[in-house]
Amino acid sequence: MTFDSSPSDAVGVPLTTSTSYDDPKPVFQKTLKTSIGCTGIGLHTGVRVAMKLHPAPPNTGIVFRRVDLVGGGATIKASWAQVVDSRMCTVLADENGISVATVEHLMSALYGLEVDNVVVELNGPEVPAMDGSAAPFIFLMECAGIVEQDVRRRALRILKQHSYVNGDKMVALGPWHDGLRVDFHIDFRAPAIGRQSCSFVVGTDTFKEELSRARTFGLLSDVTALREAGLARGGSLSNAIVVDGNRILNEDGLRHDDEFVRHKALDAVGDLYLTGFPIIGHFIGRCSSHADTARLMHQVYADPTCWEMVEMWHRPASDTASWLNKAGIAARAAAPERRSAVVG
Repeated sequence: MTFDSSPSDAVGVPLTTSTSYDDPKPVFQKTLKTSIGCTGIGLHTGVRVAMKLHPAPPNTGIVFRRVDLVGGGATIKASWAQVVDSRMCTVLADENGISVATVEHLMSALYGLEVDNVVVELNGPEVPAMDGSAAPFIFLMECAGIVEQDVRRRALRILKQHSYVNGDKMVALGPWHDGLRVDFHIDFRAPAIGRQSCSFVVGTDTFKEELSRARTFGLLSDVTALREAGLARGGSLSNAIVVDGNRILNEDGLRHDDEFVRHKALDAVGDLYLTGFPIIGHFIGRCSSHADTARLMHQVYADPTCWEMVEMWHRPASDTASWLNKAGIAARAAAPERRSAVVG
């Protein structure tokens, strides 16, 4: 998340791993080899939360479990159907209103490592902020180990473009030939941020090296108002970049010259993983927020001619598109049950 709310040529590697074999090989789902956990402060609630990531069977998806509640807690699927708030971060809730907030950084890390099935156990209402990026979650999962499962991986392939415009903000999702491409552009009045653009094709190496370490950020002038609104109570220089006009208040400065826009791209990757599948498509965000992405995805789901489910294949180096199922697996998945998002 971020406290506040023309792309370059794409760089990076394809979503799936290239291989030199002449025959394409299927891609299989993945989970963690063993359980692993961490403890940290929630960025918005300020509550200390313990989180454990557990392996899960094929086709489980990403599931959040609140274990701090009487009666064994609540289970919340990481799905657009469960999004109930997306003003400053992405909040999921079950049918009883039990929620988990700020899921986007963890979801982004899961997407970057191509992990399909995990149970995320929390003893509080928010995913720990850690350092404000996805890198600590990458480290956790690599320490736990990642293993293939015996069920093939599928992707949601975008067939035609949808866009959503909200004043000066715009988001779009359209076709792309290989994996997920994310283009983002921001324009802030604060001189320390200004105008920035980035473009990446999201592969594992690219995500780890170029996106995962980009931290959330906020304007010092907004902190009081946010805290009065019950937000950013756990925000500090240890888990966010804080900007005051033309100054970066963090002593260590920035990790990338364009760290701000890279974090917006990181957020978008995490939000898009609420489809429950990797995406073969091209996402564009211009000065947009979590709420704008939520609106866009509701449009996409409402149009069953916009997408199809395909099995994934490792593509031979000689064929840039053969990792898609050439048999034309075009069975359209039924649009998931949707819940209206509260956006602002």
